[in-house]
Amino acid sequence: MILVYFALIIIIPIYAQIKVKSAYKKYSKIPSSSGMTGAEVARRILDQNGLYDVRIEETPGLLSDHYDPRTKVVRLSTNNYYGNSIAGAAVAAHEVGHAIQDQQDYAFLRFRHALVPVANIGSNFSWILIIAGIIFTMANLILVGIIFMAAAVLFQLVTLPVEFNASSRAMNEIVSAGVIRNDEERETKKVLNAAALTYVAAAAVAVLELLRLILIYTGMTREE
Repeated sequence: MILVYFALIIIIPIYAQIKVKSAYKKYSKIPSSSGMTGAEVARRILDQNGLYDVRIEETPGLLSDHYDPRTKVVRLSTNNYYGNSIAGAAVAAHEVGHAIQDQQDYAFLRFRHALVPVANIGSNFSWILIIAGIIFTMANLILVGIIFMAAAVLFQLVTLPVEFNASSRAMNEIVSAGVIRNDEERETKKVLNAAALTYVAAAAVAVLELLRLILIYTGMTREE
């Protein structure tokens, strides 16, 4: 049973990464019908939504694209910033989706931002407490560690609606902006769905790990 568990938490993230890299690699070689670069796609969608103050910047790395709500900047990796592929357009539109969420005070996005400090503390200190609790057979210390970890898991779970909503907005915006044709929607969705899978995998692994620790805690309390 333990071997199956560890196989799952290793295989699930690897599978998700393979899917997203495979989809991105495939569709980054296919230019969109509009021929627009990722930067142009992002600018058009931002302007369509009145987000003239949101800047677009190039950022190094592969699939390092993100939206920074603190500085109101959409950052696109080099290939997506300058490239005119379906994959680049999809990723750019997705990140702009987060900017639109920010503009509209999307509830789950605000909740996720509020959870960041707590989630960081949970991620950094939970394992220290849990390992110490296991070594010294102190169930209460494990329980405190589990509570800290639960905050980090909650952050992962709240991330799911944020990412799925951003992808949904991306599809609507990219079509209305005339970036892709109807026959390109299927390919665009494949890129967005593959990217979303990485968040699903991360949340699944986090939940599995939390459940395992809860079982360890309940086992120790029964023995006391």
